[in-house]
Amino acid sequence: MVSSDQLPKNYDFAQVEERWRNTWRDEDNFFDKTSKKPQFVIDTPPPYPTGNFHIGNALNWCYIDFFARYKRMKGFNVMFPQGWDCHGLPTEVKVEELNNITKNDVSREEFRKMCRELTEKNIAAMRLTLRKMAFSTDWSNEYITMTPKYYSKTQLSFLRMLASGYIYQSEHPVNYCTRCETAIAFAEVTYDDRETQLNYFDFDGVEIATTRPELLAACVAVAVHPGDDRYHKLKGRTMKVPLFGHDVPVVQDEAVDPAFGSGAVMICTFGDKQDVHWWKQHNLNLRKAIDRQGKMTAIAGKYQGLDTTACRKAILDDMKAQGILHRQEKLAQRVGTCWRCKTPIEILSERQWFVKIKPDEIQKAAHQITWYPEHMLRRMENWVDQMEWDWCISRQRIFATPIPVWFCKKCGEMTVPDEKDLPCDPTLTKPKHPCKKCGSTEFEGEVDVLDTWMDSSISVLNVTGWDGNGNPPYFPAQIRPQGHDIIRTWAFYTILRSVALTGSKPWDQILVNGMVLGEDGFKMSKSRGNIIVPEDILSKYGADALRQWGAMGAATGSDIMFNWNDVVAASRFQTKMWNITKFALIQLEKGGFDKNTEVTALADRWLLVRLSDTIEAVSKAMEEYQFDVALKAIREFAWDVLADNYIELVKGRLYQQDGSRAGACLALHTAFDSLCRMLAPFIPYFAEECYSYLNPGQSVHKQPWVNFTYDDDAARKEGDTLVQVVAEVRKYKHDNNMALNAPLGKVTIYAPHSVNDEGDTGRTINADVHWRTDVAKLDRAITDIEFNRSVVGKTFRKDAQAFMDAVKALSPAELEKPPKTLKINGVETEIPADAFTPKFSYMEEGAKVDVLTVGDVIVTIAKKE
Repeated sequence: MVSSDQLPKNYDFAQVEERWRNTWRDEDNFFDKTSKKPQFVIDTPPPYPTGNFHIGNALNWCYIDFFARYKRMKGFNVMFPQGWDCHGLPTEVKVEELNNITKNDVSREEFRKMCRELTEKNIAAMRLTLRKMAFSTDWSNEYITMTPKYYSKTQLSFLRMLASGYIYQSEHPVNYCTRCETAIAFAEVTYDDRETQLNYFDFDGVEIATTRPELLAACVAVAVHPGDDRYHKLKGRTMKVPLFGHDVPVVQDEAVDPAFGSGAVMICTFGDKQDVHWWKQHNLNLRKAIDRQGKMTAIAGKYQGLDTTACRKAILDDMKAQGILHRQEKLAQRVGTCWRCKTPIEILSERQWFVKIKPDEIQKAAHQITWYPEHMLRRMENWVDQMEWDWCISRQRIFATPIPVWFCKKCGEMTVPDEKDLPCDPTLTKPKHPCKKCGSTEFEGEVDVLDTWMDSSISVLNVTGWDGNGNPPYFPAQIRPQGHDIIRTWAFYTILRSVALTGSKPWDQILVNGMVLGEDGFKMSKSRGNIIVPEDILSKYGADALRQWGAMGAATGSDIMFNWNDVVAASRFQTKMWNITKFALIQLEKGGFDKNTEVTALADRWLLVRLSDTIEAVSKAMEEYQFDVALKAIREFAWDVLADNYIELVKGRLYQQDGSRAGACLALHTAFDSLCRMLAPFIPYFAEECYSYLNPGQSVHKQPWVNFTYDDDAARKEGDTLVQVVAEVRKYKHDNNMALNAPLGKVTIYAPHSVNDEGDTGRTINADVHWRTDVAKLDRAITDIEFNRSVVGKTFRKDAQAFMDAVKALSPAELEKPPKTLKINGVETEIPADAFTPKFSYMEEGAKVDVLTVGDVIVTIAKKE
C-alpha cells in the first residue's frame, strides 16, 4: 500500500488521465486467438471519418466500453475492434469544397486519392479522441473500409451474392438525388414537412388536381376509382394530355381516393411510389421526363433543359394563358428528400444493381437475436414489413468500392474477375480471359460503385474472420451495439447479408442506444447551434465525468439530453470518492487487521451486507446492459451507505489504537476494493488511480469482477435501524441548535432486538448510549398547549382569548381527546379542527426525557444539564 503522505490533497483529473493514458498498453486489450476463455466479439459501429468524434459517437462507445471492460473482468476473451466506414458522398462533397472543384474536374483516380488523404487525416484526429476517452479498443483488429484489404471482401461478397442470385442488374424505378447525381436507397430518404400548391386544371374535359404539373409530359394514364359514379363515362376511353397532346388510357383502381382533389388523378412516370405501383399493375408506358441532373428531357418539348422548378412555373403560366388552370390551393405535404443534401428526391427509371429482399428470412434471423431494449425489435419488424422494392446498391459516384464487373463491347455479356484477383477496379483493368460468349477481348468496365452500406454491412463478417471459405471462425459475434436511427439501415442490411452469405444470424445480441439531444431538448445540429463537442467536456471535466454522464443520462435505448449539470455532478462524485479514498487509505495504512479478522460489530456487518446487495444489483444490471441502474447503485452505496453513514459511525472506533478497529478496517478494505472494481468499467482512469494506491503495481483492469457475498439478514435489518436512529438523533441536535459533536447525556434505545454496536452509536452522537430490548416505561404529562393562532384568530376574533382560556381549563384527558364544543362567553361553540395541539413531556425513571420514534424503535434522551 502506498503511504497516505503521497496522496494529493485534490484529485487532478487532467494529470491523472494523461499519466494513465501514457502508461496503459494497447496489447492488454488485444483479442487472443489462442485463448480458451469464452469469446465475446463486438461488432463495433465503424464511424464515418469526419474528423470529429461527436457526442453521439461518445455515448455509443461509452456503452461499448462499459460492457467490454466488464466482460473482460468476468473472464471473457473480448474483441472490441475499431472500424472506419470511409466511402461515401460526404467526403466527396468535402473534397470538392476544400479544393474548389467538382468530381468531374480531375481524373477518377486523382479524386479518389484526394478523398483518401482527407479520410486518413480525419481518422488520425478521431483516434486521439478515442484514446482520451479511455476506450479499451482492440487496435490489433482495426479496419478501414477504403483499404484494398477490406474492400476486396466487399467485392467478394458481391460476387458470391451475384452468383447465388441475391444480386441482379435491372432497369427499375429508383430514388434519385439530382443534386448528388446518384441513386439512393429507401433507408436514405428522409422526410420534410413542406407547403406546396394543389393545382386544379382541365384535362381533356375532366378536372384533375396535381402538385407536380412539371410531370405532365411524363403522364401515361388517368386513374379513377371504379366506384366513383362521376367517371363511369370514362371507362375504356383515352384522353389527350394538355399542352403535350399525347393520348393516355383511363384506368380504374381502388387505390384512388375519390375525396382527394377532383377524384381523378394522372399517373406519371414517376411522381411517387404510388405511380410506380400503378405503372407495374396496369402495364403502362414509360416516359422519362427528368434526367439525372434534374433537367427536363426531350419529351418535355419546349420545356427541355429547364430544371423542375422552372418547368413547373412555365407550365402553370401556359395553363393560365390557355384558360385551363381553374384554381390553386395550399397543401401541406411530406416530401421525400436526400438524407445528405435535403434535395427533394425524384423517382427515375435507371439501370441499377439491386439486392433481393427476402422478408421471411430476415424476420426469422431478427427474431433469433436478443434485443436490448426488447421493443426495438418492433422497429425492425415494421421496416421489413413495409419494404416494397429491392435494395438499390449502385451509386453514380467515385469514392466507393468499385463494382467488379465488365461488359463485353461486342455482345454485352457480363464478365466478373476471379476471386483471387480481388480487389479490382474495372475502370482501370481488363478481364484476364476473353468473353465466354463471343470470344471478344474488348470490354467496358462498370463505372457505378457500391453503396457504402455494402461495405459496413459485412463488418461482422470481417471482424469474425471471414475469407469466403465457410463461416468465419469467430462467427456469429456476441453483440452489435448501435443507434436506433440506423436499425433500418445498418442492422437491416447486416442481417440480410449475413443470412445471404452464411445462412445465419450475425450476432447473439443487439444493444440499441438513443440519440443525444442538446440542452434545448432538440436533436443536436449545426443549424440549431446546440452541438457539444466531446473535446470541450474533456478539457473542462475529464473523460471519467463524461463517461458517467453517458451511463446515468437515460435508460438504454432512450434518447438522452446533454446537460452540463450532469457532468458537474459526476465530477463532484469523483471528488467525494477521492475523499473516501484518502480516509480509507489513511486508516488502512495503520494496519490492525488480517485475513483471520472476524467481523462482529453491527455497523461492520451492516456495511458488508449492503455491499453484497449492491454487488448483486450492479452485476445484474451490467448483464442486462442497464448502465444507469448499475452506476446509480454504485454511487448510492459509495455516497450514502459508505461515506455518509458507515464512516461517520465507525470513525471513533477507527481512531482507537486497539483491537476494536480490526473489524472496521476489514470492512472498509473490502468495500473500497469492491468499489474500485465496480467503478472500473465506468470511470477507468479514476478507478485505476485509487486502486494503484491500495495495491501498488497492480491494475484494477486486470482484476476479476468483484465476487463478494455476505448473507446476514439480521445485520441488514438491525443496521438499518442503527443508521436511522443515529440520523434521527443528529437531526434532533440540529433542531435544538446543538453542535453535532456536543455531549448529549444519556440516550436509551428500546429496540425489538439486541445490538452489538461496539460503542459506535455512543461515539457518533457523543452520548451515554444504552440499547435495551424491553418496553419503554414512560410517564407522559401535558406541559403546554400550542395554539394555531391563524385558525383561532380567524374563527373567534374578539373572543379568541376567551376560547384559549376555555381550552386551558380542560382536563388532561379532554386535551388529549377534545370535546366537539366549548362554552365561550355563555355560548356553546364548535371547536375548529387544528385549533390547538397539546404538548407532552415524558418522565423515565424519575427524570425528564425527550422521546424520538424511529419505526418501532423508541429513543429517550435525558439531556446533560
